[in-house]
Amino acid sequence: MAQPLQLEFQDAMSPIMEELLHFHDHTLMIVFLISSLVLLTISSMMTTKLTHTSTMDAQEVEMVWTILPAIVLITIALPSLRVLYLTDEINNPHLTIKAMGHQWYWTYEYTDYKDLEFDSYMTPTQDLINGHMRLLEVDHRMMAPMETPIRMLISAEDVLHSWAVPSLGLKTDAVPGRLNQTSFIMMQPGLFYGQCSEICGANHSFMPIVVESTPLQQFENWSSIIQ
Repeated sequence: MAQPLQLEFQDAMSPIMEELLHFHDHTLMIVFLISSLVLLTISSMMTTKLTHTSTMDAQEVEMVWTILPAIVLITIALPSLRVLYLTDEINNPHLTIKAMGHQWYWTYEYTDYKDLEFDSYMTPTQDLINGHMRLLEVDHRMMAPMETPIRMLISAEDVLHSWAVPSLGLKTDAVPGRLNQTSFIMMQPGLFYGQCSEICGANHSFMPIVVESTPLQQFENWSSIIQ
């Protein structure tokens, strides 16, 4: 999860988040090179006398400043399209979980199990125990097995919501009357925090998301107890 004064992204806990971080670094490197070139050009113009002031035609220069930006855009677009298609790819999920947004809580339904459904409300500050995160802890966490392909079906009951967990690289709109889907694989056990990321009313800030990643056997034990 994010820490105070943190400037960088959260640690990647899913393959898709790793891909997003790589694409971010790739794009940032290109931006840095272009910015350096622009600053170098500006400083050169300010410190040297102008030359070729009477030039009316320079086809070689025009060709360079037409082709070079095209190459730069291609080097950004190709990795971007790859990540885009990876985020939409859902292959043989082993578990399907349906998240339904309400004002102002989430309902989780494990569609592969019979009668496994519960509501997840934010834990009030006065009920927090030592070590829990204020405004991020919930009374019932979404449990899921690690190293397992999971499909999320996301919708809403009333207004627009958005189910987002940054460390997993997930952000999917919850739209009333529409079922959106996404998938992920958690690479290690832990707690992953998120929040509703679409303004949905007065208590929009108070409907957090907590995903708990556990080994498969521990998840099976939990599911057999809670049913």
